[in-house]
Amino acid sequence: MLETGSREVAKCALTMAMSSSREEEKSLKEQFKAKEIRAAAVDYGGEAITSMKTIVERAVVAAKRELIIKDCHAEEGAIAGATREAMAQIITKAIGLNVGGKLGIARKGDHVSVAVFFSIGLIHLDEVAVGLSHRAIG
Repeated sequence: MLETGSREVAKCALTMAMSSSREEEKSLKEQFKAKEIRAAAVDYGGEAITSMKTIVERAVVAAKRELIIKDCHAEEGAIAGATREAMAQIITKAIGLNVGGKLGIARKGDHVSVAVFFSIGLIHLDEVAVGLSHRAIG
């Protein structure tokens, strides 16, 4: 089955978020580039609630750095909104705890997805959570 649009970029964003090293990220970006998909990943760790602003900011900066979005209000807002939505899907599990993991971003054409793949918890008692969101940028 041929994947197109939002489903394809969502899968790429999840794959980037689940990558385990910078080398793997680089390899994935090259694979996706051959499919006309631009991608980025951002590592993060810290207290969940107070870190949301920083996580959103890092997503926007990474998306600009990797030329996923233009330096304009609408595209920055799409990444910020998608990142907040992905985080909102997991934040109730993380209240009062730390999160650590990675955020993945992918875009093809008008479709952009943000995925978060985080461990949530204290010491070695971690829960794993995934959040995913999509926006259309015209």
